[in-house]
Amino acid sequence: MLQDILLFLTGSVVGAMNAIAGGGMLIGFPVLLAAGLPALTANVTANIVILPGSLSSAYGYRKYLRKLNPRYLLLILPCAIGAAGGAWILRNTDSRHFERLVPGLILFAVLLFAFQPYLHFHLQRHIRLRSKAIKPLGLIGLALLPVAIYGGYFGAGFGFIMLAFLGFTRLHDMHRINGLKNLASSTIALMSLLVLFTTHLIDWRVGLIMAVGCAAGGYFGARLSQKVSSHVLRIFVVIIGLCTAGYLVLRSY
Repeated sequence: MLQDILLFLTGSVVGAMNAIAGGGMLIGFPVLLAAGLPALTANVTANIVILPGSLSSAYGYRKYLRKLNPRYLLLILPCAIGAAGGAWILRNTDSRHFERLVPGLILFAVLLFAFQPYLHFHLQRHIRLRSKAIKPLGLIGLALLPVAIYGGYFGAGFGFIMLAFLGFTRLHDMHRINGLKNLASSTIALMSLLVLFTTHLIDWRVGLIMAVGCAAGGYFGARLSQKVSSHVLRIFVVIIGLCTAGYLVLRSY
């Protein structure tokens, strides 16, 4: 019972963090490991946790998504294809091999999270300049394929990369960009679950408890977003992520 409460509360923190600053699974993933899940199972189960939050966020931006030119929704297609490919690779990955890869994957996600303010700054600067040197949407879609493969294999940090890619489109409204990013994140999680649904790599009980908390945390996190220092939160998450990566290195090697 106590573990269930802790899982729910962790899910709430994950949802709130994603609403405030992103990178919630850098907290959720270590908790899944602490709950006794193998690294591969924790990684796949994470899709259940983040899916409700991503869907509710996309729903929250629905009025901005309705204003999107329908052609931008085509970017969801390479996300779906890439995620399915990444999940298929994950499905055929040996659990011991994955455990050796996880520290590097977490470190990559931590670095993305740590430098996200700089990414956001350059994205905002690009939007303000409204550069005319914008790549055709088709090229952006092709470039998204390997990013989506990464998202299907190990999703932490996908949202940050997606924001960078959307900065090269003709979208100038950050609400539309965030809405489309959340829609893409939902697609990544959903496609991964569809590919991995028939495996034994999903802990439904743990995942669903955290998912309920994530949905609640995402809702209330939006209200808290202006009361919590994102800088302090970012430092805390980076420390947790580095400790998790270090722990997994020691456990694997």
